Amino acid sequence: MSSPSLTLYTHGTIITVNKDREIILDGSILVDGSRIAAIGKSGTLKYKGEALPPNIPTVSLENKIVIPGLINTHAHLAQSLLRGLAEDLDLHSWLCDAIWPLEACYEGEDGYIAAKLTIAEMLKTGTTCFLEAMLTHRAGIENVVRAVGEMGVRACLAKLVKPIETNLSLNLTDARDKDASAMSVPSALAAHRTHHRTHNPLLSIWLSASTPRGSPLATHAAIGAAHTTHTIGVTMHCAEAPADLAIYRSQYSMSPLEFCARTGITGPQTVLAHLVHPDLAVDLEILSRTGTSVSHNPTSNAKLGNGIAPVPALRAGGANVCLGTDGAPCNNGYDMFQEMHLAGIIHSAAGQKAGAVSAYEVLEMATVNGARALGMEGEVGTLEVGKQADFVVVRPGIGASPWGWGEVGAGAGGVDPVTTVVHGCTGRDVEVVVVGGVVRVEGGELVGVDEERLMEEARGCVSGIRERSGVGSRMGERWGVKYV
Repeated sequence: MSSPSLTLYTHGTIITVNKDREIILDGSILVDGSRIAAIGKSGTLKYKGEALPPNIPTVSLENKIVIPGLINTHAHLAQSLLRGLAEDLDLHSWLCDAIWPLEACYEGEDGYIAAKLTIAEMLKTGTTCFLEAMLTHRAGIENVVRAVGEMGVRACLAKLVKPIETNLSLNLTDARDKDASAMSVPSALAAHRTHHRTHNPLLSIWLSASTPRGSPLATHAAIGAAHTTHTIGVTMHCAEAPADLAIYRSQYSMSPLEFCARTGITGPQTVLAHLVHPDLAVDLEILSRTGTSVSHNPTSNAKLGNGIAPVPALRAGGANVCLGTDGAPCNNGYDMFQEMHLAGIIHSAAGQKAGAVSAYEVLEMATVNGARALGMEGEVGTLEVGKQADFVVVRPGIGASPWGWGEVGAGAGGVDPVTTVVHGCTGRDVEVVVVGGVVRVEGGELVGVDEERLMEEARGCVSGIRERSGVGSRMGERWGVKYV
């Protein structure tokens, strides 16, 4: 009899992303409970120093590629319900006129359904771990915690801390300010005490510092103090829009990273999202010295007209750059494969130099760099013995390179599996997703989730949110569409 906790995945191409960057052709992974017990060439694996027990449940990976679970370091779970409702707007209009009024009208189980819908999409497209970048009050932390637990995904939920003074000097109106008392540092600390790995070891609670747009320096320093004193991860949207660098200069007489360092919002437990417009002459040194991570969001930055983050310069300066999708209204999806593809080509266009960010570097950004940013490098991000069994099985289809490990290998003039994954695949090519040893996606479908019912519930939520907010859809506005 074999151990009931063992499963053998065999005869696939395994991209480990380990420190030696090993790619195992005709490889196998032995999973014992939630962890990887052995990994290597098929037929060579041992279990606790002995031959594998007989009759282990076995999954064939022939003609498939295995990668570490993708890590999305900047996602907005509640915004899956707002997809397509804020098109063709610059960032500040997008926020003030659409997103904030819509988010302020969530009620009941809207946040729960939105979170389930987002997690469903992320799991089906290969994301096994994510950082929720700004959990708003109306979405409800209890709603989102419940969704994470039911879906079995690895999650960091950053609860929004927003000073009421924010935006005043810049004349930005935020409909969410009616809930200011629930967006305080004490409220976030209470959420951390209640939910942080209490009943779900996959769940961490973080702080989300609101974007500094005119609020007093002391308000962000209070967030930084909570981050440091209580050893809680913190994330913040930073220097996202073209005007933001000037705002840091005019409002605070500092660069973006000088502001973060002064307020205590830097360090190895900090993820700064976007950083499209840093002051490289000053900010690179602070990023490198403090170990602060940057979440690159190329699709969102492109769609909102914010520009292209200087990722080659950030990486060359020693910053840990990871990858995120942002939310559905500014990306239209949460597919990290598509995000990898864009991240791997957009910098060649910006710098007019091919290969500015290689497919290998992009895959690192989406896996091991993301794990490092979230403080999980010892647990996830690579495929190695002892780490959590978080991995994704991809079956490249038509449109990708015809795949088979017997045809691979740069030395043999064969197909490169990393390029195939990054530039040839999308989330639709994901066949199996395993989180902590548990199969969450099988045959491309969610395990134990009624997807049609979830979509129907989401449609009801969207209708109610739009009706309560009064925010209309802009679909087809510029094209002069007439619905008949």
